[in-house]
Amino acid sequence: MVSAKGGAGTQRRPLRNFIDGEFVDGGLPFEIRNPATGAVHAVAYEADATMIDSAVAAGRRCVDGEWGQMPLVRRRALLAQVAARIEERFDEFLEAEIADTGKPRSMAAHLDIPRGAANFRIFADFIASLPDEAFEMDTPDGGRAINYSVRKPLGVVGVISPWNLPLLLMTWKVAPAMACGNAVVVKPSEETPSTTTLLAEVMNEVGIPAGAFNVVHGFGPGSAGEMITSHPGIRAITFTGETRTGAAIMRSAAATTKALSFELGGKNPAIVFADADFDAAVAGLARAAFLNTGQVCLAPERIYVERPIFDRFVAAMKEKAEALRPGLPDADGTDLGPLISEEHRQKVLEYYRLAIEEGATLVTGGGVPALEGLAAGGYFVEPTIWTGLPQNARVTREEIFGPCCHIAPFDSEEEAIGLANDTDYGLASSVWTRDLSRAHRVGRAMNVGISWVNSWFLRDLRTAFGGAKQSGFGREGGAHSIAFYSEITNICIKV
Repeated sequence: MVSAKGGAGTQRRPLRNFIDGEFVDGGLPFEIRNPATGAVHAVAYEADATMIDSAVAAGRRCVDGEWGQMPLVRRRALLAQVAARIEERFDEFLEAEIADTGKPRSMAAHLDIPRGAANFRIFADFIASLPDEAFEMDTPDGGRAINYSVRKPLGVVGVISPWNLPLLLMTWKVAPAMACGNAVVVKPSEETPSTTTLLAEVMNEVGIPAGAFNVVHGFGPGSAGEMITSHPGIRAITFTGETRTGAAIMRSAAATTKALSFELGGKNPAIVFADADFDAAVAGLARAAFLNTGQVCLAPERIYVERPIFDRFVAAMKEKAEALRPGLPDADGTDLGPLISEEHRQKVLEYYRLAIEEGATLVTGGGVPALEGLAAGGYFVEPTIWTGLPQNARVTREEIFGPCCHIAPFDSEEEAIGLANDTDYGLASSVWTRDLSRAHRVGRAMNVGISWVNSWFLRDLRTAFGGAKQSGFGREGGAHSIAFYSEITNICIKV
């Protein structure tokens, strides 16, 4: 397996496309770098149009044949075996995820890989407990009729997954799609293809029929991503990523009227009232702002704090930010990883510069940490906090996707709600208060898909997950996922 350190002399693992149950040769090679060191650790191969056609055709055959017709009890058992096999090969998945993302080993070991396995087990269990509908009705001739619904697979589903939580967010889509009997064509991010490719090995090991799970590598426009979204043989697209890419996918998919489920960008707010548990709010929002180096779509980049505790809160957040230690994934004390690429680091640093130009007060951070050894080649930035920006500043309105936040004071509940909702996005929010009535009132007032109170990133996987406004549309999780990934046929029988 590839070393997560990605240093000089590390073997470059080949990541081939996986189509119809086999790894196939061909495609233009492109390098995969370890963000913690900047070193190349793997080489993937860009799928061409012929490969995409083959993957879609294989998926269609599988849905029409063994996989789509397989008894639910057998399909569920196979997906449970996928979960078990991921856990058996835990260390390999962990090394692959760390090599692609550079994130601290402790985070990947406790979040990414366990959740990746759990998604298969959860949806394998959930689909067995979901009821169908049945209605009895009177007919015009005085007789009776019975209506009942059956769920069928859509067909071939295109899965375009992001780089920030590669295994977790990919399996969040693949597991329910496959539980419904669909075949999938997965295009992982070109930055983080390793765990998706490794999952293809697992699919074969447990006996998933050839064609049910396909992996194609590549990029967006003019490459595998665009070919998937425009392919007439693909019935649905599920995508997590930035809003502009989502808009491009919508245009590409429109000609073939595909079903779409998008989780897009966010500029998420948090509101801290003076009556909140102060220590819990600081700890929770420091984690929320800086987890995964801020590369979490749910992260609060805008924090509004009631004025009586504002200065104290800013000082406490500064202390939390400055206590974080960037470094290699396995280094003692590392709790802050790199950004995903040098390109993304330059984007984040441009926002760091822009904040000062717009008049921000820099509380802490704002630059690049001084690191030694292999980490000196990594894509690290400092955790950064600002105050003093107006609501219409670009830094307070545009998604940055880095370890940073702007903290602003407010004086009333109504003002806080207005500030929080003053955005083009609507993915998530976080409200902190001990007042039970206010918790319900303000939590409900947030124009978002996910509204947390006195918590963040707390997820029951049966509940609806998705965004509002420019943060996307559609909901996944529990019954919402099953509804998206299946076609309902109503059968009406005259009796």
